[in-house]
Amino acid sequence: MFAMTRRAVQGAFYLVSGVAAAATAAPPPAAAPSPFMSLLQVLFGLAVVLGAIVGLAWLFKRVSGGMLGASNRLKVVSGTMVGPKERVVIVELEGEWLVLGVTPQQVNLLSKLPRPEGAEQEAAPAAEPFARWLKAAMEKGRNGKAGRQ
Repeated sequence: MFAMTRRAVQGAFYLVSGVAAAATAAPPPAAAPSPFMSLLQVLFGLAVVLGAIVGLAWLFKRVSGGMLGASNRLKVVSGTMVGPKERVVIVELEGEWLVLGVTPQQVNLLSKLPRPEGAEQEAAPAAEPFARWLKAAMEKGRNGKAGRQ
């Protein structure tokens, strides 16, 4: 009797687990999209990304006021410190020299001068480019480590 009850319980358990498994079984897979639709989806995504890049570039140019390409029109000819945080700077803009007083709070136009005839065409770079300085510092650091070993 005990064995029959045990088999009945096992049978009921198997029956319930089979019904539960059938109820939770995954539905049949949906049909794969056609290659044309996949290609169309990829092209649409690419167009959206490229449109966003062009739109952001236009917006950046609009916000910056077109000053990205204007750096070659403006040259710092000379400058000197006249105080702890004050400078007098000569800037060349379209053939005219502007003498500027520069403080941490503001920039004042002190004078406008025509470009002198004897002035050199290209202003010398004010400082060594950062990339060259960084390369020299890295080589110096490597040579220092090699000497210690």
